[in-house]
Amino acid sequence: MSQPSSPPDPLHGVEPLSDEAVVAATRDWVVKAVIGLNLCPFAKAVHAKRQIRYVVSHARTVEALLENLLHELQLLAAADPGDVDTTLLVHPWVLNDFLDYNDFLDLADAAVAELDLEGVLQVASFHPDYRFAGSAPDDMGNYSNRSPFPTLHLLREDSVDRAVAAFPEAERIWEANIETLRRLGPEGWRRLGFGRSSG
Repeated sequence: MSQPSSPPDPLHGVEPLSDEAVVAATRDWVVKAVIGLNLCPFAKAVHAKRQIRYVVSHARTVEALLENLLHELQLLAAADPGDVDTTLLVHPWVLNDFLDYNDFLDLADAAVAELDLEGVLQVASFHPDYRFAGSAPDDMGNYSNRSPFPTLHLLREDSVDRAVAAFPEAERIWEANIETLRRLGPEGWRRLGFGRSSG
């Protein structure tokens, strides 16, 4: 099956996006949704300190994306956390089908193990059509992991542990997110500028 030369604009669905626009849309989502709705209480600090690395993958195959992932895992592991604490690897041209994306996550975990980085780095998952197991496609809870484009989030285990330890009742974050998103509803999500929804 042929791949499109450019990803569709998830916000308007017409014009293709440049790498710069892909990063801008992803950063906008981080600011308005992840930080603005407090879906991740730990994101504000790394954003403010400019410690988030945004990378647009040009991969059009799973194999090419895996190469990109291995490279970014190694780069993050070697980087000074004060410079790069976390990486968002955005891949607009591959794994746009959520089931295919979900299958790839096993390969992502295997990549961490292959580099002997278990306990050092982890990979979290975001996708425009993200759907938690057992949930309905339109359940607002899914929107906590819905990004403008398929995205692999590379995190440092130490940073996650420190953030969780510093946050009272960290186990309630997921419940609070569900409450926030259900109050917001699909229309509220669209008003933030994120028009795509799954169905």
